[in-house]
Formats: sequence, C-alpha cells, structure tokens
Amino acid sequence: MAMNIAESFVLIAEQFGDHPAIIEAKTGKTISFAELNSKSDGYCSYFSKLGVGPGDVVILMVTPSIEFICLTLALFKLGSPIVLIDPGMGYKNLLRCIERVEPKILIGIPKAIAFSKIFPKPFHTVERYFCCGNSFGLFGPDITRKDGAADSPATVYQPGEDDLAAIIFTTGSTGPPKGVRYEHRVFSAQLHLIKEYYGIGPTDVDQPAFPLFALFSAALGACAVIPDMDATKPALVDPEKFVASINHYQVTYSFGSPAIWNVVSRYCLKNRIVLQSIRKILMAGAPVPYDLLQRVSSILPLEANIYTPYGATESLPVASITGREILTDTWELSRKGGGTCVGRALPGIDLQIMAISENPVPHLHRDMLLGVGEIGEIIVRGDVVTKAYQNNHEETRLAKICDGASFWHRMGDVGYLDIHQRLWFCGRRGHRLETATGPLYTIPCEAIINEHPDVYRSALVGITGTDKEYCLPVIIVELQKNKNIDKKQVLAEVQELSKKSELTRDIKYFLIHKSFPVDIRHNAKIFREKLAIWAQKKISIRQ
Repeated sequence: MAMNIAESFVLIAEQFGDHPAIIEAKTGKTISFAELNSKSDGYCSYFSKLGVGPGDVVILMVTPSIEFICLTLALFKLGSPIVLIDPGMGYKNLLRCIERVEPKILIGIPKAIAFSKIFPKPFHTVERYFCCGNSFGLFGPDITRKDGAADSPATVYQPGEDDLAAIIFTTGSTGPPKGVRYEHRVFSAQLHLIKEYYGIGPTDVDQPAFPLFALFSAALGACAVIPDMDATKPALVDPEKFVASINHYQVTYSFGSPAIWNVVSRYCLKNRIVLQSIRKILMAGAPVPYDLLQRVSSILPLEANIYTPYGATESLPVASITGREILTDTWELSRKGGGTCVGRALPGIDLQIMAISENPVPHLHRDMLLGVGEIGEIIVRGDVVTKAYQNNHEETRLAKICDGASFWHRMGDVGYLDIHQRLWFCGRRGHRLETATGPLYTIPCEAIINEHPDVYRSALVGITGTDKEYCLPVIIVELQKNKNIDKKQVLAEVQELSKKSELTRDIKYFLIHKSFPVDIRHNAKIFREKLAIWAQKKISIRQ
C-alpha cells in the first residue's frame, strides 16, 4: 500500500508539536506543527461535511501562504487530488489545462473565482466553489474565517497503489503544458529521497521557491519559510527581501531556480554578504552555469554544499551532483562542448541512453540502448517516475515505454553516460538540429559561445534554408547587462570563437537578441522555438 505523506506529517506533528512549521516572510505569521495539523483537520472536516470526498479533483488556486499548506494537507488527508497550475503560463494555456483535468471543486482566492466566472466553459465540471479570502459576500463565505477546530483528529485517507494525490502541470517550455498524474506513492518516494539523500530533517529551516516543497519540509519536520516573492517570476525576486528572511530565520537550505540565485548571488557579492546559516542549496530547472556556481559558492560558508538535481515534472529527482564536483572535475569538459554533467542516478533510479526516436516506443529492446559516450535519449525508471498524463493518452503513449512489468519515462532530453556512470545533459530532443554536416545539440554548442566574457547566454536554433531536408544553424546571443558593449565587435569575436571548435565551426549565422524568452516556472529554460521564428524573419530580411 502507498504511503500518504499527510500521515508522515501527522507523526511529525505529534513529535514536534510546538516547533514552528510554516513562517510567512512577508507577514511574519507563524504556525506550529500542532496548529497546522489541527487547522488542516478542521478544513478536512469542513470539506467532508459539504460533500467533498476521496477522488474528487480539486483545483487549488491559492497564493503561497500558511493557508495554502493547510488546505493542501487537508485535501491529502481527505484523499481529494489537488490540481496545481502556474498562473503565469498565460490565460489561454491556463484555461486549456483546467478544461483537460475536469475539476469537481474549486478552492481559490476571490480573483481566481472571478476568473472562473469570466471564462465559465473550462470550469463547467466544477460543482462547488470555496472562497479563500474576503469577496464581500460575492463568492460566498471566506473559508479562512471559519472555526478552525475539528471535532476530532481527521482519519488520514489510506491510498492504494494507483490512487491520485495531485495533478501538476509541466512548464510548457517545449509544447503545451501537460498535467502530470502524481500518485501518493510518487510523493512518498520523493519524500524518502529528499530525507535520505539530501539529509533534510527536523534540524533544518527551508526557504523553498516552489510552494509545494514547503509541504515536503513540513512532512520531514523541517520549518519552511515562505519567501516574500512572486513564485511565478523567480528572476524578478527582490534579493534584499530573500536574503533578509534567510538571515532572520537562520535558513539552512533552499530549493530554487538558477534564476533566483543569479540575482541573489550578485546582490550578496555587491554587499559583501555571506549566508552563514545556509548548509545546502538545491538548484534545478535548467543547466547551472559555471560562473553562477562560483558566485554562489563564494557567498556560502566553506562547509555548505550546492546540489544541482536533474529531473522533470514527470520524474524528480533522478540524478544529482554537487557544485564542488562540477567546479573541480567536470566543468573543463563542459566548456569545451561536452555537455552539462548532472551526476549519477539517485538510489532506486535506473538511467539508460536510448537511440533517438520521434515516434512512440511501445516496448524497450536491448538493441535500442547505446554505449558509453554515445549521445541519445535519456530514459529513466524508478519510484519517483510518474505513470501518465491526466486525460492525455497520446502524450502518455509518446512518453512511456513498457519493459516487462515495469516502464521507462522518456525525459525528452538527450545526453550520454560516461565511464563513471555520470549523466551528461546535451539539451532537449526537440531542440537538436539535423544539419548538412551532421547533428548539433544545443548545450554543447552554446557552451563554446558562452565562453565570451560579454555573452550572458546563447541559443542554438535552426531555420529553413534552400535545402528543405536540413536546417541552417543559427547562434543567437544575449549580452551581459549593464556593460558598455560594442555589439558588432562582440559578434565578430563570437564568430571567431565559433570557428575554433569542431562543434560550431560550420555555423554561419549569428544574431544578437535583447532578452531571451524563458519559461514561467524557473525563468531559466530558453524558449528556443520562439527565437527560431524570430531568427527566420531576421535572416530572411537580411538576405
């Protein structure tokens, strides 16, 4: 039988009742483990009396807060799957996602409920609305003001192997966002990995940039500080506020996008700040640049560790490496076009490299697997790997491979394994280019260009040329900000740099873009599809 992490939390609450569980950095509000457990029991009882039960899909549209964690815990206890969607994905994608998951219940802030009334079609399956906040009676009573006490402790729902806990949407960085089915067993496996591999426990204080990670912290007995920031715009984090809450609450670890730590590390260096309480930083969502690792290392105590776990919404985490190993051992190969080393498979995870295919692969055959150093598709299996997308059979068929009684997930990424069984990431499968001189992969090629000191980041994209069979590779660069840069000179130097590498010497087209479009969750994944359209227009005009 799968474990409901709400049950893990109840055990923690009994042991550490008076300890602070969640702190809101913006308001200073604090709730203890005992209070959080009691309040979530109250919500559980309240919803149950009003007909919400196991299996009822609930779309939760509440801002990161103590209330968000209380509601999430209550729904886990109740056995009602929650739907989490990034509001920053744009209203068209948002509406498409909501319609696909067919929610029965909506719990939201007044703005979210108003949104559902303006666009009723995707919400046509919703039978009950609960308003989390004061709507002046427009959308019913404010459930945060109800009597929080429960008549008795909630009976935590005991899930079966395939019982759904949540539906979490992908960022949509390489296509429409997809709703990933998270069974209770997956959350339980993730909780175990975070506890055992990263050593997170009751002595820790977390500051997670992704709201749901506060739930993991609470279930492990760690206090979670919800930072004063817009979780949908990590690159716009206010570093002063982010650092202030780290120091005030003596935060020991933090999980966040490289975009956050890019801003925070620059602020700390400028103000000569060392984050003395930090012992672990986990950065994920996109490859972490060498200079960012150096900067973050320089603002931490010597004993602190940086981890760059690798995974995806469908399977997280599956591999990990420390910043120290990257800086001392793998980066020299990365900067020469070897890809980004993301480490070894975590305990209980199998990693393999398969020959690249654009088609469904119903069954895995051993002759599909590649050897050491050969670039192909990354496939994974293990307890943290999800089985399917919600109401999306075609995408599930494309992403999963049967292998006897088990299955593999196709990460949608390309890479290779080295002789030490370390995984090297070379980019997205859909971003590789088939050119007249052979295949090109984004991460290796971009690493060559990123060596130029005036280049902030680069993107390899393909455009259509006269030969329709192959695409023409184009390198687009975004320059460092706040510098007086001669753009023509930099572009000429970038071209010379490109000629010196076997990987990039055949690339003929180079452009400068003011600011790359990026994903909404991490603000770090480059939307190369949009840049390719832009480049096609630019080069057509030039010709």
